[in-house]
Amino acid sequence: MTRPDRFEDLAAALLAPGRPTSDYDLNPGTVLPEGRRLTDAAVLVAFQQAPGGLQVVLTKRSSRLKHHPGQIALPGGKVDDTDDGPVAAALREAEEEIGLPTTNVAILGSTQPHETVTGFSVTPVLGRVLRPFTPRPEAGEVDEVFAVPLAHLLDPANYRIEGRRWRGQWRRYYAVPYGPYYIWGATARILRALADRMNG
Repeated sequence: MTRPDRFEDLAAALLAPGRPTSDYDLNPGTVLPEGRRLTDAAVLVAFQQAPGGLQVVLTKRSSRLKHHPGQIALPGGKVDDTDDGPVAAALREAEEEIGLPTTNVAILGSTQPHETVTGFSVTPVLGRVLRPFTPRPEAGEVDEVFAVPLAHLLDPANYRIEGRRWRGQWRRYYAVPYGPYYIWGATARILRALADRMNG
């Protein structure tokens, strides 16, 4: 395994073979409709340096939101018509949601899109936070901004497979809890894909 405290290792991991991921990875019997149309979206996997090594910045969505209230997520959202692709969308959303200036992020690269059960094609964009910043959670959308050690997210032993009923069907998914935070679903799957690359 590569050292989880070096940006060079992250950049090298992006050169490793990867494959598209989806919320259906653990549910191979799912039959997807032909001709389905996905909405393009992007998330920023932001890495910041800390005394103990690299950390990944995550958010806790507002409990007042209609969709996915209280869930742990990477900053991001839909790719707007005014965005110049997924990288621009991820940077814009991160600045809006957590107050991370676009000028304070060096893009390392992107990985294959992740398809969600809610009809999105999400491109994970990996970026290095150049200077320490003070998070500013977007009122009404984000309740909390926190960071998780990258070493925790890169250890496959910290991931578990769980399940619940969703729209009348049993759905299995990855979860990677950290302290009081329950990281699961698309966010956990995207992070697990990164762990697979780094451990490959």
